[in-house]
Amino acid sequence: MEILGSTFDDSVFSEARDRVSVALSSYNAKLCEPEWFCESSALDTDDCLEKQKVYKFRGDLAVRQGNYQKALDAYSSCLEWIADNNLTIRRDVLEGMARCCTKLGQRDRALDLANLLSKEASNTSHLTSLLLLKVSIYQHFGGVGSNMSFLQQLCSLLPFNPWHWYNLGQTCLQLLESGRTSGPCSPQRCESEQQEEAAELDEERIWLKACTCLIRTRLLLRILRQQQSSFVLQRSESTLQTADEALQRLNPKETTLQALTEVMSEDLIPEKMREDYQDGESLASVCVQSFRDRWWKKILLTGVLESDGLQHQTQTDTKS
Repeated sequence: MEILGSTFDDSVFSEARDRVSVALSSYNAKLCEPEWFCESSALDTDDCLEKQKVYKFRGDLAVRQGNYQKALDAYSSCLEWIADNNLTIRRDVLEGMARCCTKLGQRDRALDLANLLSKEASNTSHLTSLLLLKVSIYQHFGGVGSNMSFLQQLCSLLPFNPWHWYNLGQTCLQLLESGRTSGPCSPQRCESEQQEEAAELDEERIWLKACTCLIRTRLLLRILRQQQSSFVLQRSESTLQTADEALQRLNPKETTLQALTEVMSEDLIPEKMREDYQDGESLASVCVQSFRDRWWKKILLTGVLESDGLQHQTQTDTKS
């Protein structure tokens, strides 16, 4: 009896036919002068792809020079020449336009461009870039509640990335140290959203969330630094020291530290950290549990907020 797949086609072992060698024609590489795309003659072409490149390069250069209006104009022109199937360049240009609008103070247009990108997001890389873009927009315009919301989404989407946790923790620290934990809600949000945002910005909860994020940052960096070296390791060591100093200022009880560490280390299994939520995975196959359901509810159930609370408030510097 033949086992399925155990037989081979005889052609596999037959000699390869003689192949006719084909002489390749000579190739002359195109030589370009520095910033050739800035010349007016660069647009003297009927090639749509060439025009797209010229405007894209002009926009990128203008961003590097800090001329955001010039960059926005170049990106807008580039958008007209992008082929419908070139989604990568289209997303890159739209994001560039949104960041330029942010720098120019055009909040509504920046958000409109971000929303346009959200409709075209098809994998985790797209969603990560989109969330980082929204964080930068709301951070620039002072949207504290929304900024924290998107940082929490990043932590839920990529739970083993220490830098998202660190940024969320730093945002909480800034709120505590600036006394902005009970600021007014946006009039554009409905009453239920305003109540939810007010609850999220409660000083005790912000204090607890800051402790939680810094502890998670320490746990992740201590695992990852075993595989790091050079400047990458130096950055991790520096961030670990900063996180330790911040936790000392927050001054939680030892029992609180232990309880939070236990909750935030439950999913830190090496096998899961390698396989879960891989970059580029289709959004259809990604099930992201919300920050509240995955961690926050468990933390509140520990009772640390009632036992510790504001007995250990942030100690702000008293430098003149």
